[in-house]
Order: sequence, then C-alpha cells, then structure tokens
Amino acid sequence: MIENYKALVARERDNGKVTAEIEQVPFDFLPENEVLIKVAYAALNYKDGLSATGHRGVTRKYPHTPGVDAAGTVVSDKSGKWKEGDQVICTSYDLGMNTNGGFAEYISVPAAWVVPLPSNMDLQKSMVLGTAAYTAGLALYKMEKCGQHPEMGPIVVTGSTGGVGSMAVMLLQRAGYEVHAVTGKSEQADYLHSLGTSKILTREDVDDTSGRPLMRPQWAGAIDNVGGNTLATLLKACDRNGSVASIGLVASAEFSTTVYPFILNGVNLLGVDSAETPYAVREEIWNKLANEWAFVIPAKSTQLVQLDAIPEWIGKILKGQTVGRVVAEIG
Repeated sequence: MIENYKALVARERDNGKVTAEIEQVPFDFLPENEVLIKVAYAALNYKDGLSATGHRGVTRKYPHTPGVDAAGTVVSDKSGKWKEGDQVICTSYDLGMNTNGGFAEYISVPAAWVVPLPSNMDLQKSMVLGTAAYTAGLALYKMEKCGQHPEMGPIVVTGSTGGVGSMAVMLLQRAGYEVHAVTGKSEQADYLHSLGTSKILTREDVDDTSGRPLMRPQWAGAIDNVGGNTLATLLKACDRNGSVASIGLVASAEFSTTVYPFILNGVNLLGVDSAETPYAVREEIWNKLANEWAFVIPAKSTQLVQLDAIPEWIGKILKGQTVGRVVAEIG
C-alpha cells in the first residue's frame, strides 16, 4: 500500500495568506469517501486559482487541494457501482472546493459524482474539455430545450478567449450555429476565427449605455461569461424567442434590466449551474460531447503541463494571462 502521494496543497501561512505548493502528503489527507481514483489528468479553471489563494467563498478550510476537474482510473469502490480499472470523469459537485481535488495523484469521492468515460473519448481529451466544455454543453442543452436552433440566427459568446468561452465557440460551430465572439483582445482575432467564429465583436458592442429598454435585434441568443451590463445588453438585443444563458460573472454579479425583453420578445434568461446537474443529464451531455457534439480542438488552444507547474499557471490564470485550456498531466 502506498503511504504517501503527491499533491498541490494550499495552506494558510503565518501571515494569514494562503499559498499553494507541491507536497508529499499521507493517504489520510484524503477524505473518507466511496471511490478512490488514481488521477491521470486534471484541468485548471479560474475557480482553482481562487481556491489556491484563499477565496473563502470557494474553499472554507485549509489545508486543501484544489482542482474541480479530474479524470483517471478507479482503484476501489465501496459502493459496488464501479470496478477496479474503470476509466472515469469527476467534475463539479464539491470537488476541489471543500473536497480535496484533482491536482493530486489520487482523489476520494462519492460514487454519485463519478461519470463513466465515454467509449470514444480518452482521459486527456475529457480534461481538455472538462468543466469548461461541460458548462458550455449544458448551456446549449438548456437553450435547445427552449427551442433554440441554428436557423434562428447567430449566437453571441462573451469571454470568448477563456476556457469556457473558447469551448462554447467550438461547440456551437459544431452544432451548426453561426458564432459571434466578443473579446477585448484584438490580437486573438485569428485564434477565434480558427475556433469557428464568423464575426468578432468588441466589448463595447455588447455594453449599451443608452438606457433604452429594448434594442434592435442583433443576435438570436447568447452564452454569457461576463454578467453586469453586458448581460443586460445581450437580453435587450436578443431576437424574439431566443435564449441567453448566464454562466459567469467576470464583470459583475449584478445587472439591471426591464421586463420588456421577456414580455415583448419572449426572450429566455437561463441560469446554468454545472455543479449540481442531475446525474442523468450530466451523463447525457458527456455522451453528446463524445458523439454528435464532438469537435476538433486546435492544439494551440490547449497547454499541457506537469503537476509541478500548476502553481505558476495559477498565477497566470488569475491575471488573465491564459488562452484556452491548461491541462495538468498527473500520472
């Protein structure tokens, strides 16, 4: 039996600050749960950066291992649902928040958090996709449940060079939609076009300050990572019966609008909670990502790093210096 394993551990220091370093930790550092998984890959998300630097809204107690996305092989399962050697995905729920997460050689989680790796997807690809693609997929799933379809017109994606945004662009393009990408990084225009964007919008294009309750329809729907006045603008300029999915709050958690987009244009504002999705829906979306929604991810949109490099990349993601996805090869 292995007595220790390698993990990124965030600890509160004597000065009150929380910092994260790679350590060898004993197996009892893991929580008591049903399924023990040997981690092969884990993806870096903005939330991991917050957890690793002491954001109490994400992680309440330290020491702690961040990592909200992990994929690997089952070592043991007390529930009997999984057998040794099963390849699985574990994302969302409390993983990496208050339950030790994927930036470690092992995780221990409830059986209900674990999803089987689709047969035509490998572990590395699942983490290139990770919560980012899953969240984008859940947004599109809910939009289409409300009647969204490609013939209605273009879909706007805000925060389009980030992990979730870039996945949303590729997913929508694969699903047959025309995609308009919003970015403040003009130097990334070629990158966004390579993902499938047909039109680049500036942040000013989705930041209406006129005070008008409605605008001329400019898009059929949106996936929004930003919140604030951007979300209000997306609603005001959405065409009839379109859907706007709210999946992030990079600018602000608050926004102000009127009821007119809803009662005059029938616009749907959809909240997307990827953490607590019902299991059947979660498994369905992963299977869609492996089949009819499967898209080719350009190599330049993914940075594959080793576990030892994660502290450096946490600094970069918190400063907005990453483009696309960062995936750690654990074992």
